[in-house]
Amino acid sequence: MSQPAVSVVMAVCNVERFLGEAIDSILGQTFRDFEFIIVDFGSTDNSRSIAAKYAARDSRIRLHEIPNCPLPEARNAGSFLSQGRYVAVMDADDISLPERLQLEVMFMETHPEVGLMGGAVEWVDATGQSLGSHKYPAEDEEIRSILINGCPFWHPTVLVRREAFVTVGGYRAAFVFAHDYDLELRIAEHFKCANLKQVVLKYRIHPTQVTFRKQGLQTLCKLAAQASAYSRKENISDPLNGVQEITPALLTRLGVSEAVQQNALASDCRNWIRSMSIAREYSPALNAALGMLRSDLPHLEQWQIADLYLTVARLYWRQKRMLSSFLAVIHAVMARPAVAGRPLKLLLHRLGLA
Repeated sequence: MSQPAVSVVMAVCNVERFLGEAIDSILGQTFRDFEFIIVDFGSTDNSRSIAAKYAARDSRIRLHEIPNCPLPEARNAGSFLSQGRYVAVMDADDISLPERLQLEVMFMETHPEVGLMGGAVEWVDATGQSLGSHKYPAEDEEIRSILINGCPFWHPTVLVRREAFVTVGGYRAAFVFAHDYDLELRIAEHFKCANLKQVVLKYRIHPTQVTFRKQGLQTLCKLAAQASAYSRKENISDPLNGVQEITPALLTRLGVSEAVQQNALASDCRNWIRSMSIAREYSPALNAALGMLRSDLPHLEQWQIADLYLTVARLYWRQKRMLSSFLAVIHAVMARPAVAGRPLKLLLHRLGLA
């Protein structure tokens, strides 16, 4: 085929449950000028054979098999094979809406200063049932204000100029489960960024997705990406170039204290629990909250502990374990007595008295 405008890159490993729907969503795009690079990086289920059947039927699909490796290495393998002007990220458990590529390419063609863009998403559960739409700010200035502390893109919606991707050297393997955030931080140092306000993808929330299975490591990698970006901003050579692994000890050497690390772990865990609760995955949410409370985190702030106990109380209540719920509330009040005032404050707000 002639050189395409877009290279869609999807890394695949043991996702047979959702893979067919994800592939179909790309093949059904209204924008047709694309190649579809699928990289299987060590599947032991039927994922590779599913992808191979699609590749045999559609010449736009280029299937590559590589040994098992970290996800950023698999993404790099596909992205550096790309021939398009743009690289579109796709995850194997999500669903791109039919006009996703059309909308994104139209925007990039009329905004040559933008190197990376994303779009809004609709969350869906494992069965595809809608959990509501979510979006980030659309303009570059707002995006940059968020980038300092967190990721302002849904990565499976991202379309990046290949020039921008190559300029920063692609994904960095050491950042593992925050490799997307690290890439976006580095691209934003050279190019403007944007988000579409339209929903362009159904983002699947389920307990087995990579982000949730490796949430703790993702937090450490996120903190490392921020420390790395700060060094570059201060015109200091990037201390994480060539690093093979992100560890708590490495972060401490970079000036990220144990207290900061532990409270970031708790905050991100609470966000994970909220997402699981929205998806009605109450058992994994409860296990995560209990696991965090049982962890040896001596620097955890009392409000974090109290909030986790209240979360546990709500999850026990949903399971109709009333005594356990009541005991969790007691632990929350013991951790932070001010928690006891929350019901009164809520009542006063509802009555318009506060």
